[in-house]
Amino acid sequence: MKNFSWRALLLWTLPILIVGFFLFQGSISTNTGNIGNNTASTRMTYGRFLDYLNTGKVASVELYENGRTAIVQAMDPEIDERLQRLRVDLPANSPELIAKLREANIKFDYHPVTNDGALWGLLGNLIFPIVLISALFFLFRRSNNMPGGPGQAMSFGKSRARFQMEAKTGVMFDDVAGIDEAKEELQEVVTFLKQPERFTAVGARIPKGVLLIGPPGTGKTLLAKAIAGEAGVPFFSISGSEFVEMFVGVGASRVRDLFKKAKENAPCLIFIDEIDAVGRQRGAGIGGGNDEREQTLNQLLTEMDGFEGNSGIIIIAATNRPDVLDSALMRPGRFDRQVMVDNPDIKGRLEILEVHSRNKKIAPEISLEAIARRTPGFSGADLANLLNEAAILTARRRKEAITMSEIDDAVDRVVAGMEGTPLVDGKSKRLIAYHEVGHAIVGTVVKDHDPVQKVTLIPRGQAQGLTWFTPNEEQGLISRSQLMARIAGAMGGRAAEEEIFGYDEVTTGAGGDLQQVTEMARQMVTRFGMSDLGPLSLEGQGGEVFLGGGLMSRAEYSEEVASRIDDQVRQIIEHSHNLARKIIRDNREVIDRLVDLLIERETIDGQEFRQIVAEYTEVPEKEQFAPQL
Repeated sequence: MKNFSWRALLLWTLPILIVGFFLFQGSISTNTGNIGNNTASTRMTYGRFLDYLNTGKVASVELYENGRTAIVQAMDPEIDERLQRLRVDLPANSPELIAKLREANIKFDYHPVTNDGALWGLLGNLIFPIVLISALFFLFRRSNNMPGGPGQAMSFGKSRARFQMEAKTGVMFDDVAGIDEAKEELQEVVTFLKQPERFTAVGARIPKGVLLIGPPGTGKTLLAKAIAGEAGVPFFSISGSEFVEMFVGVGASRVRDLFKKAKENAPCLIFIDEIDAVGRQRGAGIGGGNDEREQTLNQLLTEMDGFEGNSGIIIIAATNRPDVLDSALMRPGRFDRQVMVDNPDIKGRLEILEVHSRNKKIAPEISLEAIARRTPGFSGADLANLLNEAAILTARRRKEAITMSEIDDAVDRVVAGMEGTPLVDGKSKRLIAYHEVGHAIVGTVVKDHDPVQKVTLIPRGQAQGLTWFTPNEEQGLISRSQLMARIAGAMGGRAAEEEIFGYDEVTTGAGGDLQQVTEMARQMVTRFGMSDLGPLSLEGQGGEVFLGGGLMSRAEYSEEVASRIDDQVRQIIEHSHNLARKIIRDNREVIDRLVDLLIERETIDGQEFRQIVAEYTEVPEKEQFAPQL
């Protein structure tokens, strides 16, 4: 009797109970005496009835309900002595009434109680239980025959994993680009499943688990789909959150049921997406008690590498939070391989763009290499979204193929948001223009800063204007001079406001810039050892991730060192701020020209910007990145 639901039972039986109640009431009302159509709406007291009887105003009397009720035809003096039907409730013991009626020679009749209601009462008492039992029987049969029916109470412990004997995901390894190292690791897993003798002949054993680690959108789930499509073995897929329930023991039961089905279909693959939902570190948080998630994790650990083992089952899991996973889950023997799926480099981005451009009409002049160069830090999902946004803009503009204009707008939209309405207020527009040109001029003059790509006054997202910088190389490591240059460039907007309009006219537009430079300067001091404090790492890369994890922790340095950290951060920012103000003062003439040009056009390309600046001052030669594609 699986899939039983008390809620469904109530919904079915409530109407039956209501119908049965009215049937039962109908049978009672029938048996109480059949007055029928002879009822009277006006009542009269028994005393007044005797007065009418003594004065000869009663014409006829009809007795009902064993003499307890009478319908009397009497002449009412208040309505011109006309006959009126009146109802009288008689006392239980009134034997003298019949004698009085006979003495007054009044016509009367007696109507005995009919026994027709007994049949209805019997039918009502039989039909109601029969209908109720039939409904219950129908519900039980439906619950047994339909696993996905309304009842789920008895199936809580069953696994909700999607099972495919031969997974047809539509994704193969050829459809996955930009993560060649991860593909190579996982192709070995597929070979293990297809040709295990190649590895067992030299004593190698099949890995029990592969953990895919990487930021969101880098292709972890896509890789799992490719493995399912290539392997040709039974495939189970489930999310980590589907193990977690509010009922005690349900998660552990689902884990047992999943591995039981997997062992019946071995060799097979199990894919658990977002495993951090169930695999978080045990013992974290405040207080104790029975944690249902921990019980589920314990069962998962036992099934992956317990006493019985799980030969022939390979578990593939994905997460973007490896720092919160339990250490027992990460050890060899459970997840033997941890595959990093990171954001692609320029070569990987080019391969991803080639994959996603197969089904799109692209103009011949578009260079995918140029797009890959302009999108450092983009994940595979970002690049797919970029080309899709460009295709949508192309259709909206009624063009036949995607051009570079749509690519530029799509990049801006993905990074900064939707395009807003251009400014019309002259004063605000000029102030924002000086702010953005201040960023661009400092970034152009300072040697170690990234080159300017574009300056625009077109609002996007929450920004009223934007200055784009494009890194000229794939920067895995960043030098101190580059960080100082970025801080100076970020302070260029505030410096321009102060030099052009005065300190009293500075605006809130630099709020985001100040947050950015403060964070960069603090990391230089506390993490990277780039200050007068020396080569010390005083803070970790992130804060506590568990509730209560930092209650008992304390700062790893004294208050004196904390004060010195604040002084060093302030010195770095003030040095960069003064440098930015000096650059603004020294280049005021070219800044005014650039602002007038920007207000007129609303957008200036980076190449044109550098050419104009070069007419007034020396522009340092910035290294151009030429990767091997």
